[in-house]
This record gives sequence, C-alpha cells and structure tokens, in this order.
Amino acid sequence: MNDSHIQVYAPPADYLPHTAPMVLLDEVMSIEPECAHCRAVVSADGALAPFLTAQGALPAWFTLELMAQTIGVWNGWHNAQQGDSPQLGMLLGSRGMRCSLPEFAPGAVLDMHIQQILRDSKIASFECALFVHSLKSDGPVAHARLNTYQPDAQDMIKLTQERQP
Repeated sequence: MNDSHIQVYAPPADYLPHTAPMVLLDEVMSIEPECAHCRAVVSADGALAPFLTAQGALPAWFTLELMAQTIGVWNGWHNAQQGDSPQLGMLLGSRGMRCSLPEFAPGAVLDMHIQQILRDSKIASFECALFVHSLKSDGPVAHARLNTYQPDAQDMIKLTQERQP
C-alpha cells in the first residue's frame, strides 16, 4: 500500500498579489512549512514569453524575480491555508547573489527552490537556488539569500500615502 500523498496546487497566480504578465512562474511543484519549489519554462508560449530576448533566451538577471516570486507563492499558499488572500510582500535585498550563466536558453526548465532560514512578524530571510533541469549538474546555477518584508495594513497606508507639505 502506498501512503504517499500527492498535493495538487493552484497556478502560481492564485498565490501572488499580481497578474500576468507579471507572474513569471509556470507551475508550483511543492510547498512545505519552510520551503517551496516552483518551475518556469523558457518558452515563447509560457509565463516568461514577454521577457525573452529576440533569440528566445531569458536574461539571467530575471533570476532574482523568479526567486522572489517563489517566496511569494510560498507565502500566498500559507495565507490561503488560513483563509486569507495573497498579500503584497517586498524584497528588501539580496546577499551573495550569483549566477553562472548569462542567460537561460530556449526550452530550459528552471527550478526555483527556497528555504526559509529566519522569520519574525514582518521580516524573513530565505536561501534560494535556481537549477536548470536539463543541465547535467548537481548544483544550482544561481544562488542568493533574499530578505523580505511583509507590510501590514497600517504599513501599506503609510507607504502609499502622498507626502503632505
């Protein structure tokens, strides 16, 4: 008898507070209490299509947003488990960002893995890695530690209010 449970996830856009074309992920692969795995395919008919070069490749600098959106999906899924809608999160910065490729070739399957390493009520830190599924490497082609901020309703009012003279 097989006790394994296969989780089916909604599309990434269901867990993020924005819509296409700003949703860069194609699929949610897994979400656990402190980690997540999402996938994007470099394809003219996928989520990344609006951002591809004339040659059909994705510039490596999109790595940061792919990792950040994977964190957003993780957070949005956990919010949904509590009956809440996706919340805006902010990327405070990254440390140790590195990518060994200048771009991702057409057809590349990009796997983003994030692992929460620290969290308080509003600030969190995640170790993030991007793997290219088709490469024969065991290691990631990109890695970073991302620091995020989750504003509450009062913070959002302060952040979006116009300055008064």
